[in-house]
Formats: sequence, C-alpha cells, structure tokens
Amino acid sequence: MNVKILCDSASDLSKEVQEELSIHSVPLRVTINGEEYEDGRDISPVEVFQKMRDGGAPKTSQVSPQAFEETFLSFVKEDQPFIYFAFSSELSGTYQTAKMIEQDVKEKYPNAKFDVVDTKAASLGYGLVVMRAAEAALNGDSYEEVLGIGTYHATHMEHIFTVDDLEYLYRGGRVSKTAAFVGTLLKIKPLLHMEDGKLIPLEKIRGAKKVLKRMVEVMGERGIELENQRIAISHGDDAETAQKLADMIKEEYGYKEIHIDLIGSSIGAHAGPGTIALFFLNEPYK
Repeated sequence: MNVKILCDSASDLSKEVQEELSIHSVPLRVTINGEEYEDGRDISPVEVFQKMRDGGAPKTSQVSPQAFEETFLSFVKEDQPFIYFAFSSELSGTYQTAKMIEQDVKEKYPNAKFDVVDTKAASLGYGLVVMRAAEAALNGDSYEEVLGIGTYHATHMEHIFTVDDLEYLYRGGRVSKTAAFVGTLLKIKPLLHMEDGKLIPLEKIRGAKKVLKRMVEVMGERGIELENQRIAISHGDDAETAQKLADMIKEEYGYKEIHIDLIGSSIGAHAGPGTIALFFLNEPYK
C-alpha cells in the first residue's frame, strides 16, 4: 500500500494539485470581521486580501486537535500508512498539536504507521516539499524513502520574499511600528527569508524593481542546480508581479517551468496583499 501524504492549508497548494497528487490537506482557520472560516474551504485568499485592503485585520488559528484526531484515525483504522508534513513550528502551534494527537493515537493503536514532520517551511516552500513527497509516494517508493525525500527537501528549501506594506508585518509582530512607518515613508521594501523555520529580515531595499532584481540575485547565490529543480513563486493577489519575477528568472537562468500560485488565507493574513515569495533548493533536487 502506497504511503498517503498529509499537509495543512499553509502549504498553499491548489485543490487541483492536491487531487492530482492524492494529497490530503487539513485547514487552518481564519477569523476576520468577527467571522471564522476554514482556510481554502469556505473563504478564498482573494476574499481575505480584499477584506484586508478594506481595513480588515484577520487572525489565524491552528488546526484543531479534534480535526487531527478524526483525520489520523480515519487512516489508522484502514491500516493506511501516512506522513503528515506540517507547517513550520516556529510560525504556528499546528505541529505541536499534531504531535500530541500522534502520541494519543499511537497509545491506542500501537501498530499504527505514521509520522508527523516539522517542515520548518511555509507557503509554496512547504508546498514544494509536500509535492515531492507525494510524487515519491505515488511512484511506490517505500515509507522510509518517502520520509527521507520529504525531510531532505524541507531541510534545503529556501524562502525569499518581500511584502508590499510593512503594516501587515507590524500587526503580526514582525517589525516595530516605527520601522513600518519609516519604511512606508521611504518606500523601503524589506527582503526576508526563513532561517530554521523563523522569518528573518535579510535586507532593506528601496524600490519595487530593485527588490525583484535582488531576489533573482539571491537565488543565484544560494540555489544549486536550479535548472534541475522545481521552483515556485507565491503571491498575495498580484499575479502580474509574480509573472514578472518568473520572467526575470527565466531570462537569467534559462529556467522553463515555474510553479506560480496564490498565497493562501492563513499565510496571507500575516503577509498581506502584494506579497511576493520565491522558493528553491540550496542543495541538489532529489
């Protein structure tokens, strides 16, 4: 029996990709204007971004223990081995909750075969990890091989991104109010990356054109065998800029296929509309 791959909605994988690769996703939750929604199920990212533009301040919450228990048991009772690749533990309590439920389920079902893995990744960086593991699973690779491939890609996934408005990062506690005000005033575009699952400021760049150029440069400095791997760009309802970045990458590195998709509601609630994020490996693709 092939391994089943599970993830959560912070992977920003479209329903089409999930269906194509037989991926099961559990939703985080988003609360905005007093209403709670399941990310990707009863509210779309575009709706969330529009509400944010209109002044809404969304909050997110992790996958509930009940949802994990129901999901895990549904596979365990069918003797279906699975691996849940989780959203970075540094950005959400979802991984910790899943580990708690894993322990409970394995106490009741000691022969259950499944693992909960902290990817230390987010958005399509996380999504690329899940896609690669799902491809290996569909290929009939062994449980250990799928786990190893997924873990390897998670360990070596680079996240390079910028936001359109520092106010959203301020609301999320990522920058100070003064930094947000001064940055907006001077049209400074922050370049950020992920380090051991945490969001870390990388550089401050003045001007939108320069920040895209710098993203392409950083990709060249950090990426390994770019022509042999899958690259992804996610965006906060700004497909035009995402495509512009993709064209710059293709021109610079001769790359042909780049996966572009919307940032989901749970990530977008903190990054805001206009966010552009780039994902690639800093070691060879496996």
